[in-house]
Amino acid sequence: MSMPSEAPRPPRNPLDPAAPLHNSPPSPITQAAHPQAIPLETDSAVTKAEKYERHPNASVSESEEPSSKRIKLDAAPDTIASVPGERQKGVVSIKAEFLVNVLGTRNDRRRAVVDDDAAEASPHLDSRDQEDSRGGKRKKEKNRGQNKSRTFGSSRDERGLCQSRATYPEFSPAQCKYGDNCKFEHDLRKYLKDWKREDLSTFGGECPIWALKGKCDSGFKCRFAGSHMKEQETSDGKQELLLVEREGPDRSMLNGGSEEKEVGIVNVISTQAKADLLKRKTPTPKADEYAAFLDKSGKEVLERSEHSGNKDPVKDANDNTNGDDPVQDIRAQYVEPPFLPSEKRRIYFGPETPVLAPLTTQGNLPFRRLCIAMGAQITYSEMAMSMPLIQGQRSEWALMKAHESETRPPRYSGGPVVADYDNSRDSKFGAQIAGNKALQVLKATEIIHKLCPQLRVIDLNCGCPIDLVYRQGAGSALLDSQSKLEKILRGMNAVSGEIPITVKIRMGTRDGKPNAVKLINRLVYGGSEASELGGGASGVAAITLHGRSRQQRYTRSADWEYIADCAALINRHNERGHELADTNQEVDARYQPAGGKVYFIGNGDCYSHVDYNRHLSEAKVDSVMVARGALIKPWIFEEIEQGQYLDKSATERLAIIAQYVRYGLEAWGSDEMGVGTTRRFLLEWLSFACRYVPVGIMEHLPPNLQDRPPAWRGRNELETLLGSDNYLDWIKISEMFLGPAHKDFRFEPKHKSSSYGGEDMTVVEG
Repeated sequence: MSMPSEAPRPPRNPLDPAAPLHNSPPSPITQAAHPQAIPLETDSAVTKAEKYERHPNASVSESEEPSSKRIKLDAAPDTIASVPGERQKGVVSIKAEFLVNVLGTRNDRRRAVVDDDAAEASPHLDSRDQEDSRGGKRKKEKNRGQNKSRTFGSSRDERGLCQSRATYPEFSPAQCKYGDNCKFEHDLRKYLKDWKREDLSTFGGECPIWALKGKCDSGFKCRFAGSHMKEQETSDGKQELLLVEREGPDRSMLNGGSEEKEVGIVNVISTQAKADLLKRKTPTPKADEYAAFLDKSGKEVLERSEHSGNKDPVKDANDNTNGDDPVQDIRAQYVEPPFLPSEKRRIYFGPETPVLAPLTTQGNLPFRRLCIAMGAQITYSEMAMSMPLIQGQRSEWALMKAHESETRPPRYSGGPVVADYDNSRDSKFGAQIAGNKALQVLKATEIIHKLCPQLRVIDLNCGCPIDLVYRQGAGSALLDSQSKLEKILRGMNAVSGEIPITVKIRMGTRDGKPNAVKLINRLVYGGSEASELGGGASGVAAITLHGRSRQQRYTRSADWEYIADCAALINRHNERGHELADTNQEVDARYQPAGGKVYFIGNGDCYSHVDYNRHLSEAKVDSVMVARGALIKPWIFEEIEQGQYLDKSATERLAIIAQYVRYGLEAWGSDEMGVGTTRRFLLEWLSFACRYVPVGIMEHLPPNLQDRPPAWRGRNELETLLGSDNYLDWIKISEMFLGPAHKDFRFEPKHKSSSYGGEDMTVVEG
């Protein structure tokens, strides 16, 4: 008789550990928008908390459909009248010879794409799952819409090899510290014969990690073990299995001398450093001092204004007839920070520096490395929450890792820049963090500055739309708390050493009520409270604006006219700052970013070099940040550099996938678990990459990121396969490089029609 499963233990609230997580009231809409998902060990703190908050019993999975109903390919589709020669709004124009069922038969359909918000970890309900063609409510159908049990299974050896045997010769005297209680296999030959799956033949059968480092950390557990093991006769005539090592260049110092060596990886945090954070042994004197100043000065301003019955400290000071200056008293207590924004390292954004956006899940190290190889000049980590960083959580600090290619200077053509800019000191990789309390963000910033020497900037996320982050007052919620946001950014500048501070924002939180112009004006010139306290402007070195509101998500195109209005404001500040001299808006040069220039980057719907160049010329932004466009076609950065469309052949695109797989194995390992992790993230990426329509079969250019294609076929079988939105084809592509999926591996994107679960798969295309 099976015992009832134990209720999952709720994770800590990543924003405020003292505040409990609240379960959302169940409803068909919220259940469809936010599918049930089991928290994984490798999930970031925000992901774990959000999963629990929405589904406290996430360990309970749905029953599977019987095998007779596992594949249903004749669901009634949305009909699209595709008229060759005419460009239709919202529809990709494809040449007639590549269209399937042009006249609109049952198999003519528009592709179901519901995961655009996944790039920012913000599930959003697809309207097609709520209403039918007559505008009424559609009856809920099994396997339609979003997955309700999003899990990934596991990829492990049937019986694992003990670590005391994994990297040692077969007859090594090393003893397992667990002795007879060890649950892993100690007989190496039995493990290789009975428990380990066959070696992979990808990359000529050579282990990517061994090729890079000269040794493989997975040892005999490696899925390419045959390439770095041999059998050798011992002195007593026995045959012993040995691991082969190859001498190579010493590259161990690339990670700043960390005791946990990872070749080619920087910002690796030692186990001891994370343990010290967990035990609260890591001091943050600058953050503590600055937070105390903010708290004290804020209280004094409030007390004085309340005493006079006036909530405006500026007017209160003007009306004071006693000769006392309350604002001056507060200013006298201000301690100038050790680093001012003007004293920080100079950075550069320009037309030649296209930016890869911080992308949750998909913006992992291997994908960023791929985009760098394709021409991306600036990259950011996935968003990390301040509290888990302060607590030393491994999953959050893993987001700070970067590849050595991200530490090199960005492209620079020698155009106009700020004074004293040194391109050799610049780099590509920046960290993005989020938080809802000034002290937490300041502490995280100071710790990152201490532990991560290879950073271009530290970026504060003020655009994340997911409910958990927003409800706690972080992410896009800070757009409605502009005074608080300004104080946080000014404090980050005070504790980040020479690392510049940047910020990413949205137009606002609600549709039709944008407030980014007001916020940008405040960040550039400083609010009234800041100027009266003597703190100056926030000193941000760059502002990135996503041309959508939080409420809008991806339902409409980005508003580049509004982005242009904001760019004009910053350009006026950069070009005519001297005109503000001797006015009440005169800016203290000490609190301006290096050289007095604030860079402005636009973000939203950039899908080609045409889009990129148009935004530079019309919106007058310094550079453009690319998000979904890079997920669909990473070579967009090559197109931007070369100024032309690149009609990549299917063979070339397959080679790009192979490159990503190699990078994934190098990052996550070449054992069974590493192969499974690489497969999972590859499939996550393919769920976006399959949306690419080759420019060679399109009738009208430029392509639009918001357009959806009718059913089409490629110029050869491989191109058709790469453009398939069928989960089986994604699995087939992964098996070209990673072999057959593990029997326990599951892949469940947010949409039911793209699910894979070994023998228990359920598919309905709708």
